[in-house]
Amino acid sequence: MSTNRLFGITYYLLNNKKTTTIELANHFEVSSRTICRDINTLSSLGIPVYTKPGRSGGIYLLDSFILSNIFLSKEEQSNLLLLLKGIRQFNPGLNDQSFAKLKALFNNSFDDWLEIDFTTWSQSDTPDDKFKLIKTSIIEKTQIEFEYISKNGQQRRLCCPYKLIFKSQAWYLQAFDLNKKAFRFFKINRISGIKLTAQSFSAIEVPEVSKITLERKTTVIELMFQKEVLYRVYDEFEHKAIIVNDDGSAFVKAEVPIEPWLAQYLLSFGKSIKVLSPNWLKQEMKKELMDLYSNLSE
Repeated sequence: MSTNRLFGITYYLLNNKKTTTIELANHFEVSSRTICRDINTLSSLGIPVYTKPGRSGGIYLLDSFILSNIFLSKEEQSNLLLLLKGIRQFNPGLNDQSFAKLKALFNNSFDDWLEIDFTTWSQSDTPDDKFKLIKTSIIEKTQIEFEYISKNGQQRRLCCPYKLIFKSQAWYLQAFDLNKKAFRFFKINRISGIKLTAQSFSAIEVPEVSKITLERKTTVIELMFQKEVLYRVYDEFEHKAIIVNDDGSAFVKAEVPIEPWLAQYLLSFGKSIKVLSPNWLKQEMKKELMDLYSNLSE
């Protein structure tokens, strides 16, 4: 007895409502006797399948039948609906239809307790077209080209796209850079002028995201924040790295990437931050302040 075939017969009946032993035997490429045994098995499992004799007879499924906990528990049904609801941004129309169909099929009231929205508060921000184009290129295995802004300036990139990744509060594209001949991560917000090319590509093994560090080098920093910026500290650092003192100030020890923007980022806290270590970071921040002062003095 094939469990997959039992599922298949049930879904076939859900879609067709009526069938025959011969039709099912041909569809699943088994004998009529095997189909009869499968129908008996489904009936013993509580699936409301029944037969009618005669020329107009056949195998039927009660119209009131839904996918109950015989296949998926209520929790599993809700989780599936929640997952579908969460990814609707990548294909809103299709996913809304699929969501409605599954909800009706499960006869699930679905507690709508979670809303997922990856867009910004700015109404002018419209990333949908960019996501749709990247999704199309990944599925159809079509090379893409785009302008990308990095610390080295703006460059035209030609890539084979493989995955969209949400990591560290930002969207990334994992792609094989045809110029660098290696896999790279591209921050979606830095991509512009993206276009599909006429060139397809063959899939190759993709490195696991968990085994790749998005930033090359890191360092441990120790910081002290005044209570006025505590809300930002909780927004931008792991909670386990934060120790709040009795006076409301906060000590933070965190591992961060060594990048040119690090000093600039910490300076965004203004006078509400004190760098305890490392010393080289203090010097970098002093240099940034001196450069800023020089610019303002001109």
